[in-house]
Amino acid sequence: MSKINPKIFRAYDIRGIYPQELNEKTAFLLGKAFVKFLKKKNPNILVSRDNRLSSKSLFNSLTKGILNGGGNIIDIGLSSTPRFYFSVLKSLTDGGIQITASHNPSNYNGFKLVKEKSIPISIDTGLGEIKEIIEKEEYNEKIFSKGKVTKKDFLEKYIDFNLKLANLKRLSQLKFLKIVLDSANAVSGLDVKALFKKLPCKTFYLFNKLDGRFPNHQPDPTIKENLRFLITEIKKRKADLGIALDGDGDRVVFIDEKGEVARGDFITALIAQELLKEKPKEKILYEVRSSWVVRETIIKNKGVPILGKAGHSLIKERMRKENILFAGELSGHYFFRDIGFFEGPLLVILEILKILAKEKKPFSEIVQPFKKYFQSGEINFEVKEKEKKIEEIEQFYRKKAKKIVKIDGLTLEFRDWWFNLRPSNTEDLLRLNLEAKEKNILEEKIKEISSLILKKD
Repeated sequence: MSKINPKIFRAYDIRGIYPQELNEKTAFLLGKAFVKFLKKKNPNILVSRDNRLSSKSLFNSLTKGILNGGGNIIDIGLSSTPRFYFSVLKSLTDGGIQITASHNPSNYNGFKLVKEKSIPISIDTGLGEIKEIIEKEEYNEKIFSKGKVTKKDFLEKYIDFNLKLANLKRLSQLKFLKIVLDSANAVSGLDVKALFKKLPCKTFYLFNKLDGRFPNHQPDPTIKENLRFLITEIKKRKADLGIALDGDGDRVVFIDEKGEVARGDFITALIAQELLKEKPKEKILYEVRSSWVVRETIIKNKGVPILGKAGHSLIKERMRKENILFAGELSGHYFFRDIGFFEGPLLVILEILKILAKEKKPFSEIVQPFKKYFQSGEINFEVKEKEKKIEEIEQFYRKKAKKIVKIDGLTLEFRDWWFNLRPSNTEDLLRLNLEAKEKNILEEKIKEISSLILKKD
């Protein structure tokens, strides 16, 4: 019986430390199992990879496994994850595998899997089944089918597709903008460089040279420490905007001319506001940690607010099901129906550039109207019995709450504050997000809930 580390199967992808938890054998077994999972004769499978040091070797083993299982391969080489999704969609393949560990450190690697039309495969929609296929069967690496390998490049098509969707009527308006981009030596640098070559902005690149060791900082732009070089460069260049992307390019973070990070939910509100001007009455999805201002902005601009869970597979599934125009996550993932219901970091960048050019004022002033309330940010508490603790807190506040929502953990709304408490999927942690109309209420309620969480039975 073939063995594989069960720990690497996460909610939305396969990920682990290379080579201890995940290695070439894992890649080979996954390739062959994926062919069987697709249940098609000689399926066409698109494969790409990020630029981690282990990605090429894993790619070689993965493709051997696919060929062994009877599949054909379309190899698009180095690619960001959003470009991978686009390529699967445009090439009409039966599925695809992107080799990446996203924003994790360089000693990690992994796989993101999709079906046709780039529909994500999560633990509930196929990763569990693939794990079972691997565990039940023996594989012989020496037996190969006559599968075909075709090399293709979708970069130009991907860039042109985004430019067309953004509908930049007057490119000349962008020539006054000064932009600093930090792609953390990761594969997203290929996409942003190709995009900005076609734009007249004055552009400065930080860590654009591909280096799978990520020597300058980890490729996670949601951690403030990783943005320090970008913030320094924005101030030095007197730039209008800073843009940071993560290790596989599916998350994007924006920083204003003062070096302040724009919260992901404010970007969601800003983009929703723009999209609804042209397409009123459309649905916009936002997740449970988002500020009240997101819902208010959607309603004010004649849109339909849809509250949902965080998590890219869940968001994409719901968007498809309900034909939702746009969705945003606090973590910097932004999804568009017009792209194919997956992340559109380049389209978000183009929309923000359009807003900057149109408004002709600093980005900090554009974001300022969304700063109506006071937020705690995410606070983590180590808790063993997570569900029990959530139940205790619900009981404590139940009678006082105006609204109780149980979409992703527990959300309770009151007249002048709200909070969301949700359990981590992988650790003994409870994550608290709290917002209030006044700073003193925020501070008081953080203390109050913290003491309830930390209280011993």
